[in-house]
Amino acid sequence: MGTESTMGTENAESAKTVLITGTSTGIGLATAVAAARAGWRVIATMRDTAKAGALLAAAEQAGTTVEVRALDVTDPASVTACLAGLDRLDALVNNAGAGHVGTLEQESVEEVRAVMEVNFFGVLHVTKAALPLLRASRGRVLTVTSVGGVIGQPFNEAYCAAKFAVEGFMESLAPVAATAGVTVAVVEPGAVASEFVANVGLPDDALQQAGPYAPALAAYLERTRGAFANAQSPQDVADLIVDGLTAEHPAFRLLTSEAARAFAGAKLKDLDGSAVQTLTGAWVAG
Repeated sequence: MGTESTMGTENAESAKTVLITGTSTGIGLATAVAAARAGWRVIATMRDTAKAGALLAAAEQAGTTVEVRALDVTDPASVTACLAGLDRLDALVNNAGAGHVGTLEQESVEEVRAVMEVNFFGVLHVTKAALPLLRASRGRVLTVTSVGGVIGQPFNEAYCAAKFAVEGFMESLAPVAATAGVTVAVVEPGAVASEFVANVGLPDDALQQAGPYAPALAAYLERTRGAFANAQSPQDVADLIVDGLTAEHPAFRLLTSEAARAFAGAKLKDLDGSAVQTLTGAWVAG
């Protein structure tokens, strides 16, 4: 069950409140600090609050504060405990997630299910719990997905499946939530220089274990290293998220860079799927 830590609660009680998931590193950390600097009361959540040091140091360096709470998005009891006592919530940023690299023949269905639990059902648990408060404030939900929620990518089958599911769910929810005064949007980053990529669970000897898929995996990893060498910063994404929190009428799909817009655009105009298959097929060609 989640536990509460009141590390930094000096923001004015009159400030609008945003709850952000997955704030120990990367986009979540940068967004928590950026939102606090913009005047929000920030409830920054993470599964293990012992990892809050980097966030608290960044907030202090920026001259602001955040409130840290424990939250495991896959545990409904933790979600309930985290939101307990909140009498107001103006925005939710679903950011918590986990990368995963693998292919179906060489992993278990249980591994795929675990990816779905974090990246899809975790979003649902938190959003469902937050909606009554967001209806009361006529607030908004911003969910960090990925361009991987638009284009399926080699060796990202489970991850992209989860992100596709999030995109479909939120796209369907948006008009319904709007009738109750709640704005729903998704944030689609491309490559971002953060610890997220280091946490995909790929073993050191992955190529040796890849069997018939070894050449394709080697080509994919080489292409991915190049893509992330030119990745945008978490701060770039955080700034766009904060804009999405404050814009009067944010777009449903918030793409975080020109590269992300070009990549997602390839899918959105590819009616028969051939262009995307040509594009991603080149990633795994020897």
